[in-house]
Amino acid sequence: MTTLDMTPGAQIPRTDAGPQTAVTQALSSTAYRDSEVHDFVTAVTAATAKKGRFALFRPNLGEAFSRAVISRALGGDRKPLVPSFGIDTRQIVEHCLAAEDLRTARDRRLTTVTVVTGVLFLPGTLLWLGAFQLRAWLKRDNPKNAAFYGALVLAAAVAVALLLAIKPPTGGPLGIYLRLVMLAPVVGWYLAKRIVIASAVDMRTRWQDLVEGNAVAATVPKAVPRDDLDKKAADLRAKLGRLESEQDTNVQHYAGTKGILGAGKRWGEWKMADVLLPAEGHGDFRAFHPWDLVRRIASRLKSLGISEVANSGIPNVAVKQWVVFEVGEAADEISRPPAGDANMDGDRMRDFAVQAIADKQTFPGGPRHYLATQFITHDGKLVLTFTVTVTLLANTLNVTVAAFALGPVNGLFFDKPKDKEKTVAKTVKFWEEQTVKLPLIDNDEVVRQAVRAPFYRAPGLLGWLGGGLGLPEPFGLRHAWAAPPWNTRSMADNALNVSHPVTQAVLAATLEFLAEHDVDADRFFKNRASIIKSETQGTRPYRVDQYDAG
Repeated sequence: MTTLDMTPGAQIPRTDAGPQTAVTQALSSTAYRDSEVHDFVTAVTAATAKKGRFALFRPNLGEAFSRAVISRALGGDRKPLVPSFGIDTRQIVEHCLAAEDLRTARDRRLTTVTVVTGVLFLPGTLLWLGAFQLRAWLKRDNPKNAAFYGALVLAAAVAVALLLAIKPPTGGPLGIYLRLVMLAPVVGWYLAKRIVIASAVDMRTRWQDLVEGNAVAATVPKAVPRDDLDKKAADLRAKLGRLESEQDTNVQHYAGTKGILGAGKRWGEWKMADVLLPAEGHGDFRAFHPWDLVRRIASRLKSLGISEVANSGIPNVAVKQWVVFEVGEAADEISRPPAGDANMDGDRMRDFAVQAIADKQTFPGGPRHYLATQFITHDGKLVLTFTVTVTLLANTLNVTVAAFALGPVNGLFFDKPKDKEKTVAKTVKFWEEQTVKLPLIDNDEVVRQAVRAPFYRAPGLLGWLGGGLGLPEPFGLRHAWAAPPWNTRSMADNALNVSHPVTQAVLAATLEFLAEHDVDADRFFKNRASIIKSETQGTRPYRVDQYDAG
């Protein structure tokens, strides 16, 4: 029976990136964004905002996203990442590293300004910081009246500054110091604002170029060793290489109704099963292993890119041999066989081990072999995966084709930078409203970056002070933000249309293989194949991984 489920599932571009450039660059652009973490979490729902101790130290989205991705992808003793089909994971991580390098260079300059005009005049600096911290609390806890109360707080701080500058309580050198103690931080603010604006313009330019598809190099100089003794750079380069190798794994995980992690939910399934009997004139059929049939099907699937009709071959056909482990739907991590396992070659299971699992009796449980055919379309926004499983039980052959789909990433990642605006009432016609353009960088943003800057060497402390971004687990840079593909007609059509040539290729290869092994395919398998052909021509949405058994 056919069952389909259309419910939602959960640097310079490399020349070998294939059709995946658009999504890679959209995700990379997040590292350069200056929006609020809260707005991002509300829009994508998958991530969580980690609350900090002080609102003044809060990170913006680019800072939080870069730190979270780098820590998760390159951190020590980390859990494996879910493979991200349809994107270049390494390129995204390199953009996060590049964005951090740009912010580090900015923070060094801001630190110098902070020390000279802030630390040396600490009493005044603390008064100004207290005022801005109070404004930040008011914005968070009482946003409606935050502007009014914030203005009162700043007015009080300005009054104290003017009082000390005009009439300090004492004379002499101390009096001169008191005249400057509230004014020097203002000079520091002016210098810091120039640095912050230059950095913000650069970041926004990179953000826009990436979303628009322009080439933006992710320059990561700290990953290039300066000499043989530069262990830190060599270690970072090795971690990036390991990340790339890990994404190329052939070990996958099935998580209940979530489907195959990284490939999306199962939305369709076609089965051909029958008893193996010898053809007429043969006393018995020629014995075979499941792997023998799998190889024949794989060979036929690879030919889907070729067609006798011009421009009708399916582009970017990838046929892969997978070993799939079962994990719980609520599992918060995945694991792979240890590196010392004789069956593993790095993050990939060796070919002989894959073949052994394909030929193994699967009824007792354990990992299973899947022959996967994958199509990445719509510039990487849609990942379609069809898996074939071949099992032999009690002289019965069962060939199953299952369809999985991973839709586009959340549309937020394709948003371009916008001018900051605010709707206010007109001065004369107060009953009408108008939209006014706000400065790119306001006073609060200058102070926020200036107080964070001296802690750039201690990201853990900054996270404790200001909070950060929590990533969903098991984490993969592609499937974590995926939206259902069925909301876009062309994507839904692609998924349904490609199911027919895939199932026909599997059926044709199976019938051809059985005939060669003297199996009576005419009475049984050909009849079932005809039924499947009819079913694929009338594909409709059904549920697959949600069973209604009592």
